[in-house]
Amino acid sequence: MPRYARRDHPCGIVHFGVGGFHRAHQAMYVDRLLGRGPDMPWTICGVGVLPGDKRMRDALAPQDGLYTLTLKHPDGQVETSVIGSIVDYLFAPDDPEKVIETLAAPTTRIVSLTVTEGGYNISSSTGEFDLHAPDVEADLAPNAIPRTTFGLITEALHRRRERGIDSFTVMSCDNIPGNGHMARRVFTEFARAKDPDLATWMELHTRFPNSMVDRITPATPAELAHEVAARTGLIDRWPVVAEPFTQWVLEDDFADGRPPFEDVGVQMVADVAPYELMKLRLLNAGHQTLCYFGYLMGYRLVDEAARDPLLEKLLRAYMQQEGRLTLPAVPGVDVDDYIDTLLERFSNPAIGDTIARLCAESSDRIPQWLVPVIVERLRDGGSVTFSAAVVASWTRYAEGLDEQGEPIEVVDQRSEMLSPLARDSQQDPRAFVGVTDLFGDLADDATFMESYTWALSSLRERGARETLVELVGGAS
Repeated sequence: MPRYARRDHPCGIVHFGVGGFHRAHQAMYVDRLLGRGPDMPWTICGVGVLPGDKRMRDALAPQDGLYTLTLKHPDGQVETSVIGSIVDYLFAPDDPEKVIETLAAPTTRIVSLTVTEGGYNISSSTGEFDLHAPDVEADLAPNAIPRTTFGLITEALHRRRERGIDSFTVMSCDNIPGNGHMARRVFTEFARAKDPDLATWMELHTRFPNSMVDRITPATPAELAHEVAARTGLIDRWPVVAEPFTQWVLEDDFADGRPPFEDVGVQMVADVAPYELMKLRLLNAGHQTLCYFGYLMGYRLVDEAARDPLLEKLLRAYMQQEGRLTLPAVPGVDVDDYIDTLLERFSNPAIGDTIARLCAESSDRIPQWLVPVIVERLRDGGSVTFSAAVVASWTRYAEGLDEQGEPIEVVDQRSEMLSPLARDSQQDPRAFVGVTDLFGDLADDATFMESYTWALSSLRERGARETLVELVGGAS
């Protein structure tokens, strides 16, 4: 149990989007800090905005914010600890005023976010912040009671400005390129539509550091609570499981102070971009490389797929021959070792991560993680054999039927549009990759289309395993 006094100070951090990843990552780092320095004013107040966030409120409130984090090592070793850094949880629809005043309090110095890639309200058609989304429009109405993350945070900043209180830092921990730049863009655009003077003040005073976050954290399996109870005697309504590996690279750019994160292993740097690109284009794009082929080959667990020799060769071929060649130098990192570590992490049998989790919301993931690799390789005259095959495997998966004719549950906010296009690509190979807001002009690139069309045709005619036999047979 936590050995520090959890309520000696008001919360210094307010976090939007308390899910498994936040509790396995940022909240764990803060818990370590509090264990080292119990007088630090950096406990966390979680905030839920969406209707589904009631579940987290109902899990954490009876436990006083405490929960268990279980780390599972490849050798079978299991560690369970109780994390105490979350000391309050507010469900915004119940009392938005309380959320705003908590944010506006001078003791709140960091507002952090894990609201997922889709939580930044970027229009898929324009690529701009969507001012016409219904909830955003409602928050922009005069005298509206805020109900979005944008409305709550900007109203709190408005009050701080009016009261002469320094701005807090908005710290994105989401898995998107330039997450700090993205946060700055969307919050200031919302503020500009609401109050142009506030937007100007934010541009001068609010800091939005970039960060790179990494820890494989699968959805909590149903049996985990029973396992934790049997091993520890603790009843936890919503435990968390994760791999032992964890990494957090954080830009040292804060408006009103920060915890000494470096004391607990956070890499504080001037420029996150090289680390971020390495992770997005090797780990995250690597997951996409694995998941569709893996699903079509009959795998449902990530570790089982990653241990298949053909899939292991595909992963290594993509990472070494395409992904890494688009990366700048990464200070202090041996990329060969990093790739070896990724393959070990993917094949950890103790985690139980699912292929379905990796296949979900592909239209948010592929354009950010894999398409930039393809574009840069084509620009430099390089091969895209493996990355084009990954896009083909997504197309084949998105058709909605596996190789035995059984239905695939395609979980994607754009599945109603994309699945018919995937099926149409049986006659017109450009149908799926012609969606320009996902793929740009790749459908017009002869080099890409040659590799993509071959892989897609092979997947349909011979299946995923035989396609990989030909694709990676000579790959080193």
